[in-house]
Formats: sequence, C-alpha cells, structure tokens
Amino acid sequence: MIDLSETIDLSTTYLGLKLKNPLVASSSPMCVDAGNIRRMEDAGAAAVVLHSLFEEQLTLESNELDRFIAAGENVGAEGISHFPDMLGYNRGPESYLKHIRKVKEAVHIPLIASLNGTSVGGWLKYAKEMEQAGADALELNIYYIPVDPEVTGDQVERQYCDLVRAVKSAVHIPVAVKLGPYFSSLVNMAKRLEAAGADGLVLFNRFYQPDFDLEALEVVPNLMLSSQYELLLRLHWIAVLYGNVRPDLALTGGVHAATDVVKAMMAGAKVAMMTSALLKKGISYMDTMLTELLIWLGDHEYDSIRQMQGSMSRNAVPQPQAFERANYMKVLSSYSMQ
Repeated sequence: MIDLSETIDLSTTYLGLKLKNPLVASSSPMCVDAGNIRRMEDAGAAAVVLHSLFEEQLTLESNELDRFIAAGENVGAEGISHFPDMLGYNRGPESYLKHIRKVKEAVHIPLIASLNGTSVGGWLKYAKEMEQAGADALELNIYYIPVDPEVTGDQVERQYCDLVRAVKSAVHIPVAVKLGPYFSSLVNMAKRLEAAGADGLVLFNRFYQPDFDLEALEVVPNLMLSSQYELLLRLHWIAVLYGNVRPDLALTGGVHAATDVVKAMMAGAKVAMMTSALLKKGISYMDTMLTELLIWLGDHEYDSIRQMQGSMSRNAVPQPQAFERANYMKVLSSYSMQ
C-alpha cells in the first residue's frame, strides 16, 4: 500500500516560516498548557498560536487586576461581567513570557505569540520581550468595538495601521494581524495594513457578543464554538484578497473537516487555523484531518498543497463576478419553495 505522506507534499510557508502542513492550532485556552501543545505537535499541528496576552494585563499585574475586579463587585453584575477572568486564563505578562520559553523547550514547531488589545500602550515592550523569549512570530488580535459616535471609520482604520506600524518597528520577527470582517472596504484596509508592514492577515476574528439573561435582567457572556457555515465568509474574502496583497493569508473560523482545509487552500490561504473542532473532538482529531487531507489529495491527483493554493481565487476562476453581486442574485433566483 502506498504511503501518501511520502508521495504528497503537504508543506507550506506562512510568515516566512516553513511548515510541514497547513494545519495550525489557533489561539485558545488550550494553549495555556504546554502539555496540550506537545500533544498538538504529536497530532500533526504545523504551528501553534498561543493564547492571547490582553492589553489589560499590560497595565495591571494579574493580582492588581483581580483586586480591581473584586473591588468592583458592588457595582453589580452588569459591570463586573465585562472583565475577563485573567487569573483563570493566564497570570499576566511575566508568566506569559515564561510560558513561551517553556514551550519552546518542549516542542519543535513554530510558536506564534498573540497580543490582544486596541492601543500601542505596553505592546511594544512586550512584543520585544516575546521575541526575546523565543516567539517565532506575533499575531496582533485587534479587538476594538467603536461605540463613540464621534469616532469615524477612518480613525478606527488609522488606529489599526498605527498599531501595526509601531509593533513592526519594535521587532524583527514577522507580524500578522487578525481582522474582523466589519470594514466598509476590506481590500483597501488590507492594502493599508500591507503598507504599515503586516506580514500576514488572519481572516476572521470571531467577536463574541454578550447575551441577555431575561430573568436576571443581566448582560452575560456568551461563547459559541464555530460551525462550518462560518467558513463561507472567510473563503469569499481570502479568494478576493489573494493576488491583490503581499501579506500571507490565514483562514480561521469554520475549519472542521479536511475538505475545509482544501477550500481554504484553493481560496488562497497559506494555512488553515482551527480551535473549535479540537475542543469538540479532541486534539487527536488533527491527525485524523491530516490523514483525510492526504486521501482527498491522492484521490484528486494532487501532488502538493502548493499546487492548489489560489486555484479558486477571484483572479483564477473563469467568472470572477461569482464573488460579487452576480452570485447574490443567482443564489436568490435558484431557491425554490418545497
């Protein structure tokens, strides 16, 4: 029996890093444990994005933040529910740096550190220290929800670009930017981030929205794992961006099967990132996906991942208008009532 792993080349590159395959474990609480990351490597992960270090943790050490949250208990559940449990997630910047060093000693795959916030603040200092601790790249997870009616869209976009430019000036390792889909001109924003120095774009961030508890009349956290349906939005924009921007493209959100990885590559992604599928089915599921990916490639006579990358992008398909309004009209006209 032919060993497909010897005849099919799954290797790819992302942020200048040579990866053995396109499967990357994205940022999640699973990455707090070095043992989990070792299991991810054993299951075939080509790289891991560490859990995020939050901007709030850069201004308050974890014990101070805990006291701050505790002191706010008298303001009511609505107030304190918006503060993350930093002690439960990770213990602040110094422990994060120690975690990088510990994991670097335990695994051989690239580690991508993650910074989550909205302003330069202490990011520059810790971006440098993450690099010194051994991070192979940085992912800027810019989680910004503009609620001030005086803040314009252009101001928000400039804030993103200024942050990327500042971090890039502070480190020598590659920097990726994790984006949400809520820009009025996403392609233009991607070009601006490219000009600011971004080495990669990660599409898309999943902004977790709070829910309402109708009995307690409280605003409560609400976490829902991704579904394969969410893949479609990401495929659309990666296919549009491919060939129009220089930064590497990473797809995250909705990757649950080997065919999802194939679609991501055909759209133009260099890597497919996943978390929800691993939370649902266990870390070992990554090995299953790699096996199924090899089988699919073999059945369809592909010799490598690189052979298919970008093959279904907007610039490559015979009818690029399928990514525009024409497809919207076609979908509506094709639906029939049962």
